[in-house]
Amino acid sequence: MITQTSREERGQTIAEHNGEVKRIDETTYSVKSQSHNGEYTVSKIGNEWVCSCPDNQYRHLICKHIYAVDFSKSLRAEVAVNRVIQEINIQNCQSCGSDEIVKAGLRKNKTGNIQKYLCRKCGHYFTINLGFEKMKATPQIITSAMQLYFTGESLRNVQKFLKLQGVTVSHVSVLKWIQKYVRLMKSYVENIKPNVSDTWRADEMYIKVAGNMKYLYAMMDDETRFWIAQEVAESKFKHDSREIVYKARWLMGKQPKTFITDGLPTYKTNARRIFPLAKHIRHITLKGELHNNKMERMNGEIRDREKTMRGLQKTDSDILKGYQIYHNYVRPHEALDGKTPSEACGIIIEGKNKWITLIQNASKKS
Repeated sequence: MITQTSREERGQTIAEHNGEVKRIDETTYSVKSQSHNGEYTVSKIGNEWVCSCPDNQYRHLICKHIYAVDFSKSLRAEVAVNRVIQEINIQNCQSCGSDEIVKAGLRKNKTGNIQKYLCRKCGHYFTINLGFEKMKATPQIITSAMQLYFTGESLRNVQKFLKLQGVTVSHVSVLKWIQKYVRLMKSYVENIKPNVSDTWRADEMYIKVAGNMKYLYAMMDDETRFWIAQEVAESKFKHDSREIVYKARWLMGKQPKTFITDGLPTYKTNARRIFPLAKHIRHITLKGELHNNKMERMNGEIRDREKTMRGLQKTDSDILKGYQIYHNYVRPHEALDGKTPSEACGIIIEGKNKWITLIQNASKKS
């Protein structure tokens, strides 16, 4: 007779074997049968997990497949080892390297004050302004402008807000700040590999570029909402999605086990080539079990940002790249219990101002 304890032990053994448990979405898993070549579906209905196997369906017992899902979730949580991106706090003299430094007044700018330091050993005066050297505005002003812009304000509205704070700059200056720091951060964050799940989603949406209709292809991790890759294409049905599919695999350092898309033929062709081990789910609807609502939600975010801008000026726009950084590393998501997608992937950005932490670390690496 198989006891509940032995079912639990068998479930743990199944979970520890790679590829036995596949996550479809947060409420659906596929578990390989241990007695034949089939698979059982474990789904969450309300607060209860149910399985399609006879043990659960007819005997109403917690089967080994449900235990396997439970252990698999725990193992994934343990694997999500945090990578901490720390605030940069320079404690040494930039001239001689001594730690005998003291505050020595302020450098007064039109847009704010910057702390000056004195090295007692060599007598050198300096400021600590990593990433913002030779900028007339303070880091707080620049990052506040970026935050306002990516939360939905227009360039001119950002300019008006800064004027209320006593900072007079043109809307063109705000755009140049955004372009400069997005380009700096982009190369830095692309070298960080997040701990994404094994289920990825892809979709496309139309956007206006210089008054013409183009299509934005985007790929997202299902569990953490991490925006993996993007690409702007001239058309929808004639475009080859090979580049974005390959880029996603290269950036993440792996391929998914489940790939969810709409019925666009280009996804089927390239998923077979680049994600050969993935189960490709491509017939999805807005309602029912097979849907792509998470991607549609992200598309809505992008659409809201695009409306304020009244379209993009060029396909290779820094604005889309900047919004991807904002979505992944700065914006908290209600569906993730107030975490950012990067935090859900195990990447912790320290400091009250995450923009400053990212910019300083990117400047240090460049």
